[in-house]
Amino acid sequence: WPDLTNIITLLIPIGSCEQHGPHLPLDTDTQIAQEIAARSAARSGNCYVAPAMSITASGEHQGFPGTLSIGNEALILCVVELCRSADWAHRIILVNGHGGNFAAVTSACNTLHGEGRHVVAWWPKGSPDDLHAGRIETSVMLSIAPKEVALPSMTSGPVPTIDDLATLGVQSLSPTGVLGDPTGATAAEGEQWLSAWVDDLANIIRDNS
Repeated sequence: WPDLTNIITLLIPIGSCEQHGPHLPLDTDTQIAQEIAARSAARSGNCYVAPAMSITASGEHQGFPGTLSIGNEALILCVVELCRSADWAHRIILVNGHGGNFAAVTSACNTLHGEGRHVVAWWPKGSPDDLHAGRIETSVMLSIAPKEVALPSMTSGPVPTIDDLATLGVQSLSPTGVLGDPTGATAAEGEQWLSAWVDDLANIIRDNS
């Protein structure tokens, strides 16, 4: 702990444990959030990357084996209490890798802001036509964990609206769990996405110093 007395920014990766089609691992969101946080911390001074929150709100993936979820209410409480415990850091940045956590993380941040805590929620910017286990996530995983990508199992899926996704869940929309098309994904493209995300997060870290 003495090595952490001068920490200004605490980065908390928030991922998920959920199906990512037949070709990506269950912890895809967690691995991506951890990678972004680690690269951003390496570029910024006085940053510490906390252990990732890896089981979060994944109710929309209910029915797929491997999916684990604590739901929105529990996630809100977890994020609030976790950030309250980190008053030793000047500010906290939640590095989110799972879009299904948006409502819970936003609610938690509102509570923490009301308590006067400096907490920022950061999300990687993607594409509305590539919602889940599509080309972007597949490319990024080919970059950071290529041995965990089962290329022969890749398959495409529909691209529903966010409202349909929230109302109907993934399984009724895509039996494979894929929402998008991973075809053509490459490690080089994954590095491009990672570079852009790290640049963005590093700017957030600098601007909130």
